[in-house]
Amino acid sequence: MLGVWLLLWGSLTLGVRADTAFLRRAHDSSGQCTYSFTVASPVEAACPDAAGGVPELRAELAALASRLSRLESRERGMGGSGPRGAEPGGPRDPQQVASAARLEAAYGELLRAKSRLEEEKGRLEREKEELGRRLESTREGGRSGHGGEGAALAPAHAVPDPAAAPRWEPQPLNYQELQSERTEVPVSRLLEETALGRPGSEDSAGCGELVWVGEPVVFGRADSIAGKYGVWMKDPEPVPPFTRDNTWRVDAVGTEVRQLFQYEEAEQLARGYPAKVHILPRPLESTGAVIYRGGLFFQPRHSRSVARYDLRGETVTAEREIPGAGYHGQYPYSWGGYTDIDLAVDETGLWVIYSTEKARGAIVLSKLDPETLEIRQTWETNIRKRGVANSFVICGTLYTVSSYTAPNATINFAYDTATGTSRAVSIPFENRFRYLSMLDYNPAERQLFAWDSFNMVTYPVRLSRA
Repeated sequence: MLGVWLLLWGSLTLGVRADTAFLRRAHDSSGQCTYSFTVASPVEAACPDAAGGVPELRAELAALASRLSRLESRERGMGGSGPRGAEPGGPRDPQQVASAARLEAAYGELLRAKSRLEEEKGRLEREKEELGRRLESTREGGRSGHGGEGAALAPAHAVPDPAAAPRWEPQPLNYQELQSERTEVPVSRLLEETALGRPGSEDSAGCGELVWVGEPVVFGRADSIAGKYGVWMKDPEPVPPFTRDNTWRVDAVGTEVRQLFQYEEAEQLARGYPAKVHILPRPLESTGAVIYRGGLFFQPRHSRSVARYDLRGETVTAEREIPGAGYHGQYPYSWGGYTDIDLAVDETGLWVIYSTEKARGAIVLSKLDPETLEIRQTWETNIRKRGVANSFVICGTLYTVSSYTAPNATINFAYDTATGTSRAVSIPFENRFRYLSMLDYNPAERQLFAWDSFNMVTYPVRLSRA
């Protein structure tokens, strides 16, 4: 439009026809835009003064070149790299100035928005790189952990089937982090293991003080609500036809607990198919039962007695009352469960752990004859029974657990029947499933058997040298 207007204006000014005038725009040697306006002469076939031309024409062309220069400058200012306004030194149109100010403000806002978008793009690229690194680390950790930690938790005699193992698939990062599990072992504990040797080695053979409890190993899991807590056992001194491979289990939730499940071996327990089910003539109470020398020793429900059920004859062969013993919730462990009377076995024989009104809730420990259930000797401790989660006996020493729910609990007290004294100890103990309802020592396997919220687990132990 600017070129057409200039062409018409030039034609009218010179008094010639519009089709005889030509406007040419090109760059000069310095790179500036130069407008050339050419008009054919109506009379002369050649210019008499080619060097300078007609004086009036030169004046008009000079004025036109100045005007075109100002218009070009304004055109660049309104549509070029940024608003500039009117030419320097010339009059300013208020509307143009306002328009230029608005354009300049909008242009500045666009630059700021562009800067913010570039910053956001850089941040997202960094997050993408970080997520990629975390995903790769999670995949590598899952591959190494699938064959490392998982293998450590399996029983020593269990052989995994590679064909049956599912292919590991990476989960979303937030879910994968919740699935992952890590165990931290203090340096002092590692040094202790190195100094004292592994469980079952020669330096831990025989009797001594408990100095270490290992991590729990899961052997089976109850499949119904009746197995939230219970008791599972092996006989450390079996009589034929039973062997040390036979495993026994009682699900202790219910008012009429009479079923004793018999398994040929621990693998059968893990599969959940008993070889035989014994129906006890009297229901037992709580989780304090043990298997010893071919018999099940248990507390009959709603009584302060201890009974022996013969596994071969399937009859009760002995029963005796524990004088003054609390029962059915009078002096239980801290988790409850009517655990007033708790039986235990160690290298020296059969024990019963309870409390009386005379002892004011403190633990009383008595040694029993396994055939007649007569009390041979009794010790009264200063350990409050309701203040501990459970207890067991090793080499004539009673040990207690601080908590049945804390994941990082401790073996916190020890009472030595040889000296009649108790002492505080601090041996780490893990409640992996947060509900420990049974804990007994098996002297033949040198392990603790436990029931932890539906799970039947064992703990390796180490004793100091006698």
